[in-house]
Amino acid sequence: MRIALLTYRGNMFCGGQGIYAAYLAREWHRAGHDVHVIAGPPYPELEEGIPLHQIDNDNVFAADIEDAFNPKRPFSLLRPLSLWELGVSRFGVFPEMQTFGFRLLRKWPELQKKYKFDVVFDNQCLSWGLLGIQALGTPVVSVIHHPLHIDREADFSVDPRLIKKIKRTLYFPLFMQQQVARRLSRIVTVSEASANEIENYFRIPSKEVPVVYNGTDTDLFRPIPETPKEADMLFVGRTEDRKKGIGTMLEALSMLPENITLKIVDGRIPEDGLVPRLIRKYGLKDRVKIVDRMLSVEELVEQYSTARVAIVPSFFEGFGFPASEAMACGLAVIANAAGALPEVVGSSGEAGLLVPQRNAEAMAQAMKDILSDPEKTQRMGVAARQRVERIFQWSEAASRLALVFEETIRASNRRSRSA
Repeated sequence: MRIALLTYRGNMFCGGQGIYAAYLAREWHRAGHDVHVIAGPPYPELEEGIPLHQIDNDNVFAADIEDAFNPKRPFSLLRPLSLWELGVSRFGVFPEMQTFGFRLLRKWPELQKKYKFDVVFDNQCLSWGLLGIQALGTPVVSVIHHPLHIDREADFSVDPRLIKKIKRTLYFPLFMQQQVARRLSRIVTVSEASANEIENYFRIPSKEVPVVYNGTDTDLFRPIPETPKEADMLFVGRTEDRKKGIGTMLEALSMLPENITLKIVDGRIPEDGLVPRLIRKYGLKDRVKIVDRMLSVEELVEQYSTARVAIVPSFFEGFGFPASEAMACGLAVIANAAGALPEVVGSSGEAGLLVPQRNAEAMAQAMKDILSDPEKTQRMGVAARQRVERIFQWSEAASRLALVFEETIRASNRRSRSA
């Protein structure tokens, strides 16, 4: 097949969706499919031989006007979509998903005439522009990692003020994504938990949404036995994301003996952010080590090996790369029994422990139990890696998605003939 893979932000350091796009493109390319990645900035680093088509923007979101202005292109901000992005972003709206779709639609006839794509695979942009592409004759399949409604509700739980609710409702393009998702040729997702939430928020029956688990690169994410241990436990992720459960994790740590330590890896911790405030609140200054610089993937792999246990205290994960990556690195995991984490970690207790969400006492007890028996913890780490090797492989994810594409193309062709 000839596949157009869309991702409105493509860099692997932008989060899970960048990782998702890069690895799937690699596996489809290796399987003999002709895959082209169409991405907005920051752009992905792709395996050699995979074409990249750039959808430029002026990157004005959250930037001061003087920073957004490029003297080398003095009139670029006067272009309609750039002017729209600049205007609405001043009110806290995140416009990139919407404008990526419109910019792509404008470029699509030229791309499709040249490459004749069989299918478009959208990495949860769900922009209005996709409806135009589909109307022009190319079926569109989109992955929904999890509904953005969950992020909004996590913010509401932390700050329930009306002004905060208005700002977060403006930020997320919820109406657009709800309308577009129901009109695309097919929706897929990455866990049973996300499929249930898609039915809840998008009114698409979960039985109509194929679940294809993400993969984890076990050649890259692996144990490094010689790495010195620098902390008992490790958290990796965006600490300002309210659904990550940072408060529960730090409160649980405060209930344990003072010799138990935690490392937090997040390259974007604000000086007045959640982590500094909660460390002061619980008196954990000498027990929490922070790695607040951007890491290469190789450096991140090494960080996983500096701890004995990984903590994933999220209230919801559509999949949970920090859990699967830690497991691939041979770490037992303590995670909330929330979202897809039971699917990733498993509920048997072999690879990690699940605790009720928002329950600091239960998390503290799990931390104490798992750290008190080093031999058992090591066995759990071995079982964790074996689970990832058995279930979460990118080659399997790409193969299963290719079958979905083939079914979607056949259905689209039948509709075209009947019309």
